[in-house]
Amino acid sequence: MTVRVPAKVNVQLAVGAARPDGFHDLANVFLAVSLYDEVTASAAPGLTVTCAGPDADQVPLDRTNLAARAAEILAARSGLTPDVHLHIAKNIPVAGGMAGGSADGAAALLACDALWGLKTPRAELLDICAVLGSDVPFSLLGGAALGTGRGEVLTPVPAGTFHWVFAVAEDGLSTPAVFREFDRLAAEDGRTVPEPQASPGLLAALASGDPDRLAGALANDLQPAALSLRPHLARTLAAGTGAGALAALVSGSGPTTAFLVRDARAAAEVAAALEASATCRTTRTATSPAPGATVLPG
Repeated sequence: MTVRVPAKVNVQLAVGAARPDGFHDLANVFLAVSLYDEVTASAAPGLTVTCAGPDADQVPLDRTNLAARAAEILAARSGLTPDVHLHIAKNIPVAGGMAGGSADGAAALLACDALWGLKTPRAELLDICAVLGSDVPFSLLGGAALGTGRGEVLTPVPAGTFHWVFAVAEDGLSTPAVFREFDRLAAEDGRTVPEPQASPGLLAALASGDPDRLAGALANDLQPAALSLRPHLARTLAAGTGAGALAALVSGSGPTTAFLVRDARAAAEVAAALEASATCRTTRTATSPAPGATVLPG
């Protein structure tokens, strides 16, 4: 069974203060984009993981991989042993702030559920996703959604069609490291971190499908922390806006940078300019919204 699953961009990421459990409350407006991984589940004598594609050598193949953990949790809840081989065809940037690992966890969960004929209710699959990680439920859902709590409590929201360019950085960034830097910068500045709130203006712009409106509303509270850890990302952001992007921001915890553009032609022009700028390793173009994890036919 093969499942296709999208990457995401956060068009708003509002971050609250650290909670006692170490997480942060979020108002996280997710948008699924048309960059996909595919995870294939096949019967096997035991649990194994393989991976192929860009940066596959950076993907863990042991049981720390969220795809493997998804298979284990689903099997345990269903009274099965996780006898499955999971192959990840990787296209989402690794450690790039686009939820590639979370996407693989959601895809493996759905693929194993189909392979084992379990027909697990959607609500239970989403519950397992929340156990796996904050971004995993949205990878299953796709489309556009507001995530609250630590991001796992999802409310679908309407979204028009938008065009994007993503600039992939030379090196990855650890999400926990970026949150620690967020906390450090807040303490250093002596500022009180407010409760995170979704922006009504951003949600209206997202629903309108108007790229100019959305460009003025994009926001990411983690961007200063990501730039503190990777100052060179500022040059990438400047290169993209200088080439005509309507807006630019760090995607999630980074270091992938996202550029909102007017249409497919503008996407090609901005991508070419970014590649020529030598401020990133490569670029990808995509549209949004994209469907969530989907079992492919055949």
